[in-house]
Amino acid sequence: MPKYLLIVVFPLIPFIAHGQQKHFDDTIAVYFNEIKTTTAKNKNLWGYDLYAPLLVVQPDTREVYANFPDTAGVLKSRGTIFTGILPSAINVANTSIHWSGEEWAMVMLPLPDNEGDRLNLFAHELFHRAQPHLGFKRYSPENSHLDHKEARIHLRLELEALKAALLASSPEEMKTHLTNALTFRVYRHKLYPRADTTENLLELNEGIAEYTGAMMSGRNKQQMQTHFLKSADGFLKNPTYVRSFAYQTIPLYGYLLSKTNYEWNKHITSMSNLTEYFLREFNIHRRGDLKNVIAQIADQYGRQAIIKEENAREVSIKKLKAEYRDRFIEQPHLEISLQNMSISFDPRNIMPLEDKGTVYPNIRVTDNWGILTVTNGALMSPSWNKLAISIPTRIDSEVVSGDGWRLELKHGFVVRKESLGNNYILTNQ
Repeated sequence: MPKYLLIVVFPLIPFIAHGQQKHFDDTIAVYFNEIKTTTAKNKNLWGYDLYAPLLVVQPDTREVYANFPDTAGVLKSRGTIFTGILPSAINVANTSIHWSGEEWAMVMLPLPDNEGDRLNLFAHELFHRAQPHLGFKRYSPENSHLDHKEARIHLRLELEALKAALLASSPEEMKTHLTNALTFRVYRHKLYPRADTTENLLELNEGIAEYTGAMMSGRNKQQMQTHFLKSADGFLKNPTYVRSFAYQTIPLYGYLLSKTNYEWNKHITSMSNLTEYFLREFNIHRRGDLKNVIAQIADQYGRQAIIKEENAREVSIKKLKAEYRDRFIEQPHLEISLQNMSISFDPRNIMPLEDKGTVYPNIRVTDNWGILTVTNGALMSPSWNKLAISIPTRIDSEVVSGDGWRLELKHGFVVRKESLGNNYILTNQ
């Protein structure tokens, strides 16, 4: 398997209107001060102040605004902030990176206009930067089973039960809905081998980061409820759930648990099983005969409507997957080997393609051979060692392009047709 840096891109809601440069710089400085104040006020959450070097990047121009200077001297002082241009080899995303002699949390412009959403975003990425210090590994496992109809149904039921627990009027009512949520969760894990492991790993990464963001957002109780409900409803509209579910599940469980145990997160590690942890901390006993129990409780969470929607989706998804198989497997295509890649993508729309890998509708990859930008789909192999895209329509010495993709080549690399067959490959000259 190639070495790689994984970067997840989450497009955000609109930012403030651009004004004069000084006004913009002053606004960024205010935002840096907001998150600095917030992390200091909430350092008890992890027993550690998460405030650290931050990069705010404009994707189109690659102009970067920072709260600290870099050790390599790329960034220049401009008032109370530092600015420069991010090299094209660095993918712009909401992530954490090592660049110019420093470890950074990076966020993309436009930033949320809402202060709570903005603090949530900054704290999420600052947690990722602090993960090694806090003892958490960075996981990004495949959860392709969450594109299957039954898994989606039971994930949706789990979220509906969590939403009901959030709005419960008593501790007893909340526990009833939490018991049901965890019942749907345990049953889903029984349906799909290793689902409990792969889901847990992603939740330990993105779920804990998003919980941190939510808890440092400064929202009051009513605002928290509104945020979680809006976030969950928005998530359910995503084309797929395989990479984005963790942003919903753990923040909800964690927020509800924080009401009685604010420091629960300090008692988990990269080895923790979060399902077992929440069962124990909420004092919920596993139920027997899960299938019959679910038959009795699921209708109160809209099961019939969910099944109807998932049946309709399954028909349309089968058609889309057939189109992907034809484009990236059956028909002539370009195959690109991956050696030392950095990759950024939108986690909300990736599409598993059985045992052939995963289709990423939007993806940017940098590697030894150059930069690939895709806006109309690429198939990543299961072992993450190659990509397939549609055949080139234009081949030049420095730039190769096709339907919805552009490949900027470094010196010494070429795209050519295979000597046998109709596929194209990227290779050294």
